Amino acid sequence: MKQWANLLACSTCILSLFSGHLLASEKTEELVFMNWGPYINTHLLEQFTKETGIKVIYSTYESNETLYAKMKTHNQGYDLVVPSTYFVAKMRDEDMLQKIDKTQLSNFNQLDPHYLNKPYDPNNDYSIPHVVAITGLAVNTDMYDPRDFTSWSDLWRPELKGQIMLMDDTREVFHIALKKLGFSGNSTDPNQIDSAFEELKTLMPNVLLFNSDNPAAPYLSGEVGVGMLWNGSAAAAQKEGLNLQLVFPKEGGIGWVDNFAIPKGAHNTDAAHKMINFLLRPDIAEQISEETGYLTGVKASNNKFKNVKPLFPSEDELERVEWQNSVGALNSKYENYFLKLKSGA
Repeated sequence: MKQWANLLACSTCILSLFSGHLLASEKTEELVFMNWGPYINTHLLEQFTKETGIKVIYSTYESNETLYAKMKTHNQGYDLVVPSTYFVAKMRDEDMLQKIDKTQLSNFNQLDPHYLNKPYDPNNDYSIPHVVAITGLAVNTDMYDPRDFTSWSDLWRPELKGQIMLMDDTREVFHIALKKLGFSGNSTDPNQIDSAFEELKTLMPNVLLFNSDNPAAPYLSGEVGVGMLWNGSAAAAQKEGLNLQLVFPKEGGIGWVDNFAIPKGAHNTDAAHKMINFLLRPDIAEQISEETGYLTGVKASNNKFKNVKPLFPSEDELERVEWQNSVGALNSKYENYFLKLKSGA
């Protein structure tokens, strides 16, 4: 679902990290870990190997669809993966994931309750929050007054013709139209999806581009001044000096979580649990946030970033966030409509 800003995910590149000086005759314990490209740098993997003696075979991907395809092809090749929100439900329902043993996670209590027990995995039986984010309405305050943007429906204003950016993401784009119409962003009602498609067709004259590869770039270049944006990308743009404000619309932002999950048929579930527990440590999670610009699910690690407004909506704004969930077989309907929107058909 998500494609990341500023860093290219190398899905074909595999990184092997070795600990110590092991004798050639020894069989080294291994963890095969596949993750989004920018989340974990080499030094953290090396630290894990140094602490545990477990060699990490690490590869990356750029979308949930790529992860899904790789798991379908090599369903017993991975020990730990990181699917997003509704892909957790999809993979669980297709018997691609196994339950996580939370008794092996001494750091589970470090997780912020705001990000637990979401609709896609109510008891976190199959997923553990890793990186969390909210999509909001971005406004370049040098170009527009943010007080004029309080609702997703403001993107439909005729004076914004050819001036806005949308995420290149099917479900997120349909989410804003569904919410504008008073429906759930996770609607499985075919008539509501049809109505959202018609609503989005009327928005297309205002859309200059779709971008999820480097979504802050069009704002930084001045190409667009208003549109959708992930809160981590908004924080990064502010750090670059852009006078950008992220508005969480009255209908609510779009919440998503990238989660640790253990595939069915994993060879080393013990190592997978050790890696999850390692990455839930506040000191490790804080490093991930510093390097990616995104918050993790670890509450204590996020305290350092509380002054970064895009990353921390108010309690009221957080309550209005709708978290993405699986739409089952209706996903193909969303996808077909999105292709039509982008092609102008």
